[in-house]
Amino acid sequence: MYRTSIKQLINWKLDKNKKPLVFLGARQVGKTYLIQEFGKQEYRQMIYINFDDKHAPNAMFTQNFDIKRLITEIELYSDKKIIPEDTLIVFDEIQSAPQGITVLKYFHENAPQYQIIAAGSLLGVNIHPGESFPVGKVNTMELKPMSFYEFLLAMGENGLARILDEKLWDFLPSFTEKFKEFLRYYIYVGGMPAAVNAFAENRDWKKVRTIQKEILRNYKNDFSKHAPKEVVPRINMVWDSIPSQLSKENKKFIYGVMKEGARAKDFEIAIQWLTDAGLLHKVYNLSKPGLPLIAYQELAAFKLYHNDVGLLGAMSNLKAKTIIEKNALFTEYKGALAEQFVFQELNLIEDVPVYYFSPDSQMEIDFVIQNEDDAIVPIEVKAEENLQAKSLKTYCEKFHPKTAIRTSLSDYRKESWMTNVPLYIIRGFL
Repeated sequence: MYRTSIKQLINWKLDKNKKPLVFLGARQVGKTYLIQEFGKQEYRQMIYINFDDKHAPNAMFTQNFDIKRLITEIELYSDKKIIPEDTLIVFDEIQSAPQGITVLKYFHENAPQYQIIAAGSLLGVNIHPGESFPVGKVNTMELKPMSFYEFLLAMGENGLARILDEKLWDFLPSFTEKFKEFLRYYIYVGGMPAAVNAFAENRDWKKVRTIQKEILRNYKNDFSKHAPKEVVPRINMVWDSIPSQLSKENKKFIYGVMKEGARAKDFEIAIQWLTDAGLLHKVYNLSKPGLPLIAYQELAAFKLYHNDVGLLGAMSNLKAKTIIEKNALFTEYKGALAEQFVFQELNLIEDVPVYYFSPDSQMEIDFVIQNEDDAIVPIEVKAEENLQAKSLKTYCEKFHPKTAIRTSLSDYRKESWMTNVPLYIIRGFL
């Protein structure tokens, strides 16, 4: 399956001043597959070491950081002669190797000629006892679940993917129903590669859900593996509350949804663990939509979004038959799935943090971003056919944004005060 992030890997290879690459992401997002595809395409040979393998040389970094010794040990382990410019060295599950993160600093300082990618889960690398991250000594890259564009390619819908990639909006009217069909599929399947692959092969809804449930179980196992025992129950409480948090009309995170009388200080560490792991994402409220947006974020008011819309549906026990009911998929669950989808697409735009704006109970703008032109763009998500955008209209009358977006299942059209953008093109449009 094609992943657009392979372009970033190729750019890293071509960079004359590159450093060892730390390739991060939540579990099951396809890091290992993508790295191996990259290695096969771009190098004469690849040496792959998975430090979760019981036969891996896990203690190789604990003796010392002498690069000559390390290279010899890697050659002996792999039975391959390393030629620096032609050999990609991959340390997978790097968090399982003691001092594995630290050694990257010494490769950069003492042997920059070697091509090294260290991959690991965000949680394992971010919370790694006894080691500090080698800031300034490595390049970093994060892989996220597959986008709707990548999903279309996996499904063989190259024409639809081309419309998104080349922004051929004039052709949208001819393909509206087909876009809606595959958007419904994506909302159910999500962007975890194993689920996408199973669906692309034979559209087996049941198998997709089985895979998603297994991923969710693996995530919970990771909580117990990495987190202090006393924090695990609260991590589980936060995690299990996400479907009900997002089903509320006002999706601001409410501690009382988990437990009556719950307070922020009781769950701060648990939420931090889940966001560090890349499993949940915080979107902060703005005190006002001013530049730069980060200066106006309210740390005490936030929403928590899932890392994958398909997994959110699995946690919510969304049934496959809902897919057949067309727009019901979006209207049920109070539009949470549509909003989750839009968040995921926005979250894939590089260097564009996502916020929301809710100054009072009468107005809530689902998302606010600061685009490349430093313009503030309000985005309202509408899952139903009722397209009244009262909050967005009030916002526009007060703040007069150059661009305002209502995203829905309705067709693309530009009005005097806002643009209606179909859900399925939202990232490409921005």
